[in-house]
Amino acid sequence: MNELRIRAAGPEDLDAVLAFWKTAAEGTSISDDREGVERLVARDPEALILAESYGDLVGTVIAGFDGWRCHLYRLAVHPDRRREGIGGALLAAAEDRFVALGGRRADAMVLVRNELAQHAWQAAGYGPEEQWRRWVKPLG
Repeated sequence: MNELRIRAAGPEDLDAVLAFWKTAAEGTSISDDREGVERLVARDPEALILAESYGDLVGTVIAGFDGWRCHLYRLAVHPDRRREGIGGALLAAAEDRFVALGGRRADAMVLVRNELAQHAWQAAGYGPEEQWRRWVKPLG
């Protein structure tokens, strides 16, 4: 994995990221559009972390910190590159970011039906908290 480069996304990366998520991410979100990702990068330029291999995008994670809690979203690795440590490298970068910002615990959004992702998160040391349920309300 010597060729792996981890870096923050810039505005020039956003179209490639959105296309990548259609191939590598499970499910879609109401925020999976150019405007939503532009707002993320404008507000927190270090939050969207990319993994590249020889210039190709092979993984992403959003490591959002609101000053109180650390949230992980959109951990995605290209299907042809899974089980090579790319997800672990992205999570390590996200966790390092959180620690540097003063974060004390990270949580991740994982679809209930995505068993492959659940195994990956568990292998990385994360576990479900069954006493919590996510409540959502679309705005607008």
